Amino acid sequence: MAASLPQSLYRSDQVKRGERKIASDLGVEMYDLMERAGLAAFCLLRQRWPEAKKILITCGSGNNGGDGYVVGRLAIEAGLQVVLWSASDPETLTGEARTAKQAFLAQSGVILSADLPSEPFDLIVDALFGTGLSRAVEGHYRNAIKVINASGSPVLAIDIPSGLHADTGSVFGDAINADCTISFVALKQGLFTGKAADHCGYIVFDGLGIHEAFEAHIPTSVTLLGVNLLKDFQPVRRRSAHKGQCGRLLCIGGQQGMGGAIILCGQAALRTGAGLVALLTDKTHINAILARQPELMIRQWQKEDGAQALSSVIHWADVLALGPGLGQSVWARALFEAALASQLPVVVDADALSLLSHFPHNYDHWVLTPHPGEAARLLDLTVEEIERDRFSAVKEIHNRYGGVVVLKGAGTIVYDGTYCSVIHAGNPGMASGGMGDVLTGVIASCLAQTQSVKEAARFGTLLHSYAADIAAQHGERGLLASDLLPLLGNNIE
Repeated sequence: MAASLPQSLYRSDQVKRGERKIASDLGVEMYDLMERAGLAAFCLLRQRWPEAKKILITCGSGNNGGDGYVVGRLAIEAGLQVVLWSASDPETLTGEARTAKQAFLAQSGVILSADLPSEPFDLIVDALFGTGLSRAVEGHYRNAIKVINASGSPVLAIDIPSGLHADTGSVFGDAINADCTISFVALKQGLFTGKAADHCGYIVFDGLGIHEAFEAHIPTSVTLLGVNLLKDFQPVRRRSAHKGQCGRLLCIGGQQGMGGAIILCGQAALRTGAGLVALLTDKTHINAILARQPELMIRQWQKEDGAQALSSVIHWADVLALGPGLGQSVWARALFEAALASQLPVVVDADALSLLSHFPHNYDHWVLTPHPGEAARLLDLTVEEIERDRFSAVKEIHNRYGGVVVLKGAGTIVYDGTYCSVIHAGNPGMASGGMGDVLTGVIASCLAQTQSVKEAARFGTLLHSYAADIAAQHGERGLLASDLLPLLGNNIE
């Protein structure tokens, strides 16, 4: 489905203002747009649940509820058994929503407004809240969401699952767990990151006939990156290329007892196409590295070797990957400081991010790859505050530390100081140890080949999630970071 979704993502206020302007410019009445939305939702309903005969439609007080009334009228016309429940007094409806309600009643529709029916339904349509929700869901609205989620019936959400923040993907206390969400006019950025993954289900888009004009006239700085774009981003390699032209990468980390992280990082870099990859790590890992991946070179440094020796080791490389298994020791601190002093392009992850939070730097030529916990340390916030608005968090990390920031998690966000890219790939199986180490190696390898932190961060992050989706085709549970390695160099379809 990712290939059929538009690439541009918008805030809810952009869509609200923009759709009225574009509709006016095109001579389209707003009620006509509501009719189109209701028809699109109804057609999707019939397509995905053709056996559904008895449906419950839950409507709120705004235009999202108006879309629900249109769906209800069309369902009655099609001979379905319709129960429509209004969370608010139907008499308070105004504008297009009121017109839609009147048309529903004219079709012999009945509106219930007491307790939400608890009888079984083949399908529930969620039209309680639209994209304008900005505060916690309370009272009978919240009770309705709880009842719907506990019903066991499939749910189709209109425009956005009720209770989900359209701009951030966070949840206002409770939110509908939809099996499918149909979004209109323009995609809302909150549908694709954070807690949205738990609530949106399968996402379908319908531009209602004005999307092309909307996108042409309403600018955005947020894009959705799906696997259909991988070919556009992957580094080009000449047929005459040799290893010296494909980048020299030094992966720094792996204190004693933490060798697995840096080995995974180095293996991922090799599999992604870096010409030469060396690991600067503790000497106790040498045998394991040579046994696991003989193509990896090994570098060593001890404090007694001196700063000049460390600088010489580091400046062999074109690009650095800093952090997997690095630790917080005196040895780790020395490597961290030398890497930053080198002024080489660098990918910073794991323990190096913790060190960065204690010893802040601002640098243009690095990629920072925090998960929400590391992001919280970088900004001196809680994880809950990071997840409440991932877009604001990734921008603030960039403001403080520079470079390109990859905020990992469901709907990973890549921010380069101007544009946000949301990765529309990946799966829950990636929630396992070592996945971040592989990502560091992938991005660093891309950086060694392109010398562009922006291109490397976008392509590397998307490729990593793409490989994880392929690896999870036979099941997500038990997915290992090393399962991605043989897939990273595959030809991209």
